[in-house]
Amino acid sequence: MDFEQSLINYANDLFVGFAQQHLVGADLVVFSDYAKGSLALIESLIARCRSLGKTTLVDPKGHEFERYRGATVLTPNLTELEAVVGPCQDDATLIAKAETLRSSLELEAILVTRSEAGMTLIQAGSAPQHFAASAQEVFDVTGAGDTVIATLAGCLSAGLPMAEAAGIANGAAGVVVAKLGTSSVTPDELTKVAEGLRGAPERLGVVSASDMLDVVAEARGRGQRVVMTNGCFDLLHPGHIAYLEQAATLGDMLVVAVNDDDSVRRLKGDARPVNAITDRMAVLVGLSAVDYVLPFSEDTPAKLIEALAPDVLVKGGDYIVEEIAGHESVMARGGEVVVLDFLEGHSTSSLIDRLSD
Repeated sequence: MDFEQSLINYANDLFVGFAQQHLVGADLVVFSDYAKGSLALIESLIARCRSLGKTTLVDPKGHEFERYRGATVLTPNLTELEAVVGPCQDDATLIAKAETLRSSLELEAILVTRSEAGMTLIQAGSAPQHFAASAQEVFDVTGAGDTVIATLAGCLSAGLPMAEAAGIANGAAGVVVAKLGTSSVTPDELTKVAEGLRGAPERLGVVSASDMLDVVAEARGRGQRVVMTNGCFDLLHPGHIAYLEQAATLGDMLVVAVNDDDSVRRLKGDARPVNAITDRMAVLVGLSAVDYVLPFSEDTPAKLIEALAPDVLVKGGDYIVEEIAGHESVMARGGEVVVLDFLEGHSTSSLIDRLSD
């Protein structure tokens, strides 16, 4: 119920008593202060939350931030913060003043929303963290602050660390301001925000088969599509580059399995490889299209493909699907096997022949 009237003349004590009864069973408490009067006695409510060990978020209003002493997180916008601490002409000043305020009010964190400049998190015991604005176009900022504190609350209730929760809240606000009118972020949109922030694991470059299994499992947990290819990749040429770049477009992560030196000799003869396995893998992982590279020692990577179970298996040349090692296990799991054409006029053998002339 919202009558746009203060409770001071008849119901302040009743309201505080009513609210305090419900704080005991709460996982987390949000106080969204609109300066309408319902939170006139917010000090006693925050004190109660603190005594109960409840995480407490406050979206503040006005110039008297002392009222919010002891809360867990304060989420002022830049204008509200400057009204209390004075002008913040640059990031360094903002961080210094916000930290002084955080410490003096015994807060765990202050999350400052800064419109097109994104958000800044000042947290006890951690370096300040800035989150760039995520919206490509801004149509309506109505409700952005509410989205931030609501998303932050949900993430913290779910056990996420403060910085990760703030990052997701920033992304959710970016979704909302890109919509017309007062809007909310949907569960699907919020999931995409979180997945986008987590992204792919850190590029590990050359990995072992066991490490690759872990990476693939993590990628699957995020719903990402894993593409895999294999080969000797002895002397890289434009055909290889075009092929790998095309393969990378078929999913979210490209894994390249490379024949080790002994298996190349068995396949190509004693004169090959020209480059050792470590050099071949180092060159491959330097390509922007390639995410992970790992060696294998068998004549074919069929066992490795079965273990990694890629969503897409790619091979270049004039193969038919049935000739490609590992195709059975990929297709049995519902994956795809794709044959890509090599760039005409380029091959490792012809390159070696030209170098020998």
